[in-house]
Amino acid sequence: MSFVAIYTIGRLKHSIEHPSTSEFFEAGYKVIRQADVSGNLVKEFSPLGVPFPEELIKGDGTPILTLTVWKSLESLYRFTYSGQHQRALRNRHKWFDMHQGKLPSYVVWWTEEVADVSWEEAYKRYTYYLQHGPTPYAFDYKQAFDQEGERFLFK
Repeated sequence: MSFVAIYTIGRLKHSIEHPSTSEFFEAGYKVIRQADVSGNLVKEFSPLGVPFPEELIKGDGTPILTLTVWKSLESLYRFTYSGQHQRALRNRHKWFDMHQGKLPSYVVWWTEEVADVSWEEAYKRYTYYLQHGPTPYAFDYKQAFDQEGERFLFK
């Protein structure tokens, strides 16, 4: 059985003490609760102690990294664009600097084993994606691939 992993990267506009940042973390708590109850989230990795790749996203605000593994690409996509996560996406302009180098905020890839997913692997996939664009090795929703490496269109 294959799983799909997603790595997100960004930097909040404001410091950890700012009210907007508190609002972001409150929304994030609701998002992860929705993910937990969906039955499709396989694993969430803690970002505590993970070095933030400063060379990729510069700025003064709080760095944010997420890494999760999901049962399927379809379930991840549905989660991304529904419920609490969809609300958070609509409000991201309040929390994140959207013009910061215009780098992608996420990368997705397939994995056979959850144990193969790590922060190091996520950084490697993201860097590859930046250098080569979407391929079966690392991709986004606009140009997604299935487990066999064929183009995938969401329904």
